[in-house]
Amino acid sequence: MAMADSGRAPALRLALAAVPATVSWISFTPVKGLRVRELQEAELTADGIPGDRAFFLVDPVGTLVNGKRLGPLVTVVADHDAATGRLALLFPDGREVAADVELGEPVDVRFHRIALRTRAVGGPFSEALSEHVGVPLRLVAAPPERPGVDRGRDGAVTLLSRASLERLRQESGGDGEVDPRRFRMTFGIDGVVAHEEDGWRGRELRIGAALLRVTGNVGRCVVTTRDADTGVVDFPTLHHLQAYRGDDAIETTEPLPFGVHARVLEPGRVRVGDAVTPSA
Repeated sequence: MAMADSGRAPALRLALAAVPATVSWISFTPVKGLRVRELQEAELTADGIPGDRAFFLVDPVGTLVNGKRLGPLVTVVADHDAATGRLALLFPDGREVAADVELGEPVDVRFHRIALRTRAVGGPFSEALSEHVGVPLRLVAAPPERPGVDRGRDGAVTLLSRASLERLRQESGGDGEVDPRRFRMTFGIDGVVAHEEDGWRGRELRIGAALLRVTGNVGRCVVTTRDADTGVVDFPTLHHLQAYRGDDAIETTEPLPFGVHARVLEPGRVRVGDAVTPSA
């Protein structure tokens, strides 16, 4: 099992042990690839936060498209009211495109390596997003049996400590904080040492009123090199992770690990500031 980062002083570990770990942030986005938004609280289900990545984008041949290929997607903010069925997209020039979601014909797509049958989303959304990025795109709805998060229910939520972000900053030699939104994680965690979350793999974790089982590491990709507001590549994240987290540096379920993913065992409400308690 991967162990917590050994570069922190024992005295700091003891000091942190006296302070309970807590939820630092909660983030989600209704449309995979668009800008993540922060919440103060969320009700977790077996699929994670309801409505998180409820929609995603595909190209003309039906292949998933996100910020790895098209950085300008992160400049668009999505808001979806599941109760009324209304979806709104706010573009960086202030233009808003909003309409009720109407599901059209079935569409066979590739979601990473998985073949899915989805439903096309009608209305003005596909055209507006295509115009914004200069590439033909189609908005589809994630099927109910397979949420639009990358790892399905085994990775319905993701977690990353602020201490890990600080360690990455130190490794990079940078002065400013590494923006956590680059990593698009569900929960941020305060009160632990850098990469302590690695040691939660295979363990249960109480977070707020919910119970999770941490199932694996989150391997990183080029989307983390993009500025979370502009989508412009401005930070060599993968280079720095390779330098101190790559090769055989740690035991991991995915290459270039940074944070972990988890299954929801017991649904429940989670708020910023709630305690995070791993099993013994």
